[in-house]
Amino acid sequence: MISRWPTGAKLFLILSIALLPLALIAIFATLRVTQIADTELRSHLRVAASESSRAIAIELVGDMTALRVAVDALTADRGDAPSCARAQGVFAQQSAAGTGFVILDRRGRAICGEPFPGAAAFARQSATDAVSARIVEKRGVMLRFAGRSDGLTAAAYFPAPFLSQISQPSGFAPDYGLMLALGDERLELDPLARESALERRETIRSDLGIAGLALEMQVRSAPIGSPLLIALTFPLLMWAAAAAISWFVVDRLLIAPLRALRGSIAAYAPGDQPDPAMLRALPAQEIRDLGDTFRALSRTVAIHEAGLADGLMRQTKLTREVHHRVKNNLQVISSLINFHARGARSTEATQAYASIQRRVDALAVVHRYHFAEMEENRGVGLRAVLGELASSIRATAPEGARVGIVLDIDTFYVTQDVAVAVAFLVTELVELAMTCLGETQVRITLKPLDDPQRALLRLSSRALVDSDPLREGLKHRYGRVIEGLTRQLRSTLQHDPLTGAYEIAIAVTGRE
Repeated sequence: MISRWPTGAKLFLILSIALLPLALIAIFATLRVTQIADTELRSHLRVAASESSRAIAIELVGDMTALRVAVDALTADRGDAPSCARAQGVFAQQSAAGTGFVILDRRGRAICGEPFPGAAAFARQSATDAVSARIVEKRGVMLRFAGRSDGLTAAAYFPAPFLSQISQPSGFAPDYGLMLALGDERLELDPLARESALERRETIRSDLGIAGLALEMQVRSAPIGSPLLIALTFPLLMWAAAAAISWFVVDRLLIAPLRALRGSIAAYAPGDQPDPAMLRALPAQEIRDLGDTFRALSRTVAIHEAGLADGLMRQTKLTREVHHRVKNNLQVISSLINFHARGARSTEATQAYASIQRRVDALAVVHRYHFAEMEENRGVGLRAVLGELASSIRATAPEGARVGIVLDIDTFYVTQDVAVAVAFLVTELVELAMTCLGETQVRITLKPLDDPQRALLRLSSRALVDSDPLREGLKHRYGRVIEGLTRQLRSTLQHDPLTGAYEIAIAVTGRE
């Protein structure tokens, strides 16, 4: 397959394979540097995310512990004011940042703390866990603690700015983004704006261990900048430069001269010679030598073609002369048979001469149409052959015999051997029908089969129905001849004794 490629394509392939190791080394080195930078950044990000998640977890666990102690104390004594005061003291430090809590009884009445929006509905929700969480979209997080009995529940609210403030990692210089995740919900604490479409990011997720909450931290990775793009595209530039240089050299010194020489060869006609000035203008000495060789060959071909033309003319004249002589000889033979038939003294001799004449006429018909089709080399047309053969058989029928031949022939072409065998086979079967019944009608059809290279020849007549005269004729005179013609056609002759039909599939070369 590669051997059929143009020379420029082969040269481009060779140079590309030669430069491929250098390209791979450059790409590998660039990717390795980027990988090292990403690994280092990921390590710093993991430390910062661990610090931020730990700070948030400590704050939330401490606050929820204070609420749990207060709920347990108020469950035992609803009038335990010191427990409520201690919880208020814990949340008082963050109240300026917007945090708050409330402890509700079974009816949703606040018995400690300050109610906040959504606290009552969140506190009443049925949950299997003692501690549950809910993200308030773009605002903050609510945590809920359910007492063990008496229906007391506590809810706390932590706004996003407060959580962002306590989660800031120490000594972490890069810009980062923080968000709390609860299932599919997200609460953005610190946004990280996207600076470009090709920006890459590293993300670390840390579970807080509180009601399914997790902290996700993002930082920007090393961007896809000019050094990286140059390092990745440089091998492609090398390939393009190598292809351009190689194509320029090959096109100027090899392909263009060969294209000019090919045009001269394509325009060559018998008797012409390439222009010597065009050959001398070719830049490559080897191609000029090839052009000179072509000029010498064109002169030799012109001489040989002149000789072949003379030989073909002599051969055509000889073929026509042979055909003319064969046609005359067949006519002479037919005339001699007709002459002897007129002088025969018995009806049997006359019928014998007529039978021989019918076979000679069948051969003459095939020979005439075969020569007529030799110029186009399509083969012998069975439609015309069988039509003329039917007329000849009717003309040479015995006295007193009335034979009608109906033709339904599609236009098929066959070889000369098949045409001769078909003509003889039709002649034998028609004569057999005339032997069985003096007055009969024969129908001959030729139709296509599923195989485009074969056609079905069918000859049917009431005279060919199974009878004693039919069996007698096949046994003593016609059977061996018909069998031999069937073998010559390399097929099988089928006979239907009830309808008097003979069928055989013959090979065809084409049709109109």
